[in-house]
Amino acid sequence: MFDTPSPLPPLPGVGYKPQHYSAILNDPAPVGWLEVHAENYMGDGGRPLAQLRALAERFPISVHGVGLSIGGPERLDPDHLARLTHLVGWLNPASFSEHLAWSTHDSHFLNDLLPLPYTLTTLERICDHIDEVQEALGRPMLLENPSSYLAFAESTMSETDFLREVTRRTGCGLLLDVNNVFVSSVNLGYSPQDYITAFPMDAVGEIHLAGHDEDEDDFGAPLLIDSHGREVAEPVWALLDQVLKQSGPRPLLIEWDNDVPDWPVLAAEAQRAQAALSQGALPPSPSGRLPRDIFGQKKPGGGAHA
Repeated sequence: MFDTPSPLPPLPGVGYKPQHYSAILNDPAPVGWLEVHAENYMGDGGRPLAQLRALAERFPISVHGVGLSIGGPERLDPDHLARLTHLVGWLNPASFSEHLAWSTHDSHFLNDLLPLPYTLTTLERICDHIDEVQEALGRPMLLENPSSYLAFAESTMSETDFLREVTRRTGCGLLLDVNNVFVSSVNLGYSPQDYITAFPMDAVGEIHLAGHDEDEDDFGAPLLIDSHGREVAEPVWALLDQVLKQSGPRPLLIEWDNDVPDWPVLAAEAQRAQAALSQGALPPSPSGRLPRDIFGQKKPGGGAHA
């Protein structure tokens, strides 16, 4: 059995930025929880950790990793995993998540989240790495669907089927990034509504929203960039409505990591997220738990993958 942290509430959250520290403490409404990037808090002290400790006394915290390279071909970096384990140990966040992507090769770190082919070989590697993370942290993690700019001809399963199988083999949950779904659907030419219909919604522990930029590829076709640098686009809000009709209210994050606005602008996006949650088709359970108990249960059979 893994440890079971108190779950995030089915309320709006925002990605924490230090310039918003005072504003959040003075007037957080409607924000009910905060997300921090793990790699920003792996030091030994200083103002960032002091502020995080103070915020953790007031808000549930979600820790979001960007550097584990879950999909990388090599073993996970033991030093990075040890620093992450230390952070999660003292902070005891409500949630930890990482990306379905890779960002390392040999000893080199690539400053991007790169895509993967959806094959049995990739599936086994991803599951091995998730097992290692969950054993180190003593808790389940959430895995985020990627934003994609290309697809691999050698893929043998859809992204939604791949994610479903990862959850079955490892017992992890999922982080559904709705902006990533929309960005990928435009770039790769599929229906975002069909993707959401096929998504394993019972495994979703968080939902993310973010802004994207519009561009064109070399042939003049639309190309969307997952930039996290502007307000959430209207088609993404519309897609969220479909998600919430399937899932009911879930913890819902506004991500804004570049060209970060003043607090009132970010709070207004969170207010719109609250309105969307209030219109969700299904009420949250009285316990605050998700419909499927993806937390606290270790998969049968230890580290073996059926």
